[in-house]
Amino acid sequence: MHIVVAGKQVETGDALKVHVSDGLKGITRKYFDHALEAQVTFRKDAKGKQGAFFACDINLHAGRGLSVRGEGHGTDAHRAFDEAAEHVAKRLRRYRRRVNEHARSFAEERMPAEQARQFILRDEPDDLDEGETPASEQLNGVSHTDGLGDGAADGAAHADGADGHAPSTVVAETHTEIARLTVREAVMRMDLAHTPVLMFRNRAHGQLNVVYRRPDGHVGWIDPGD
Repeated sequence: MHIVVAGKQVETGDALKVHVSDGLKGITRKYFDHALEAQVTFRKDAKGKQGAFFACDINLHAGRGLSVRGEGHGTDAHRAFDEAAEHVAKRLRRYRRRVNEHARSFAEERMPAEQARQFILRDEPDDLDEGETPASEQLNGVSHTDGLGDGAADGAAHADGADGHAPSTVVAETHTEIARLTVREAVMRMDLAHTPVLMFRNRAHGQLNVVYRRPDGHVGWIDPGD
């Protein structure tokens, strides 16, 4: 398994890397029957839990489009990793059998997933003080589309309101995939990735669907139907 350990203002010495490697290999031996790669990122967490000074984010890649995420906090980097690893293990325990079956079936999938673009938009207020320049028009003296790729610039244009007002600044653009899944598979992917929403193409009828985590803890499902 290929493991990348990175730190944001955090030293990631040999002892920490060995601790991470041993922990992740233990999890993968227990829950997976195929190779994985993992990205583990540490950062300072001054605004985190009381007494927690470090945060750790684990992203395990278990095959095409299948990711497992865990986040932890601790008074040192080792404890932060241990908590994040336990969150990963907890999610895998819930879907232990289905994860391996799902990963194998997608490894044999012949139809490629649809490619899509994903944008992060800056949240901006509707009302500005008189004479104030919108951040979307002027950000540190630079147009909001400067320095972005052509795709992101196009995205900035699409983010404008229908009446041409209140445009949103495109902060970042990434590429993503829209997979063909059953609703059950989509919910599993959403839970494993610890993400609040997932768009997919429903295997049953080929339409775009969305599953999302509701504030009450239940799962919502949007299906446009026929």
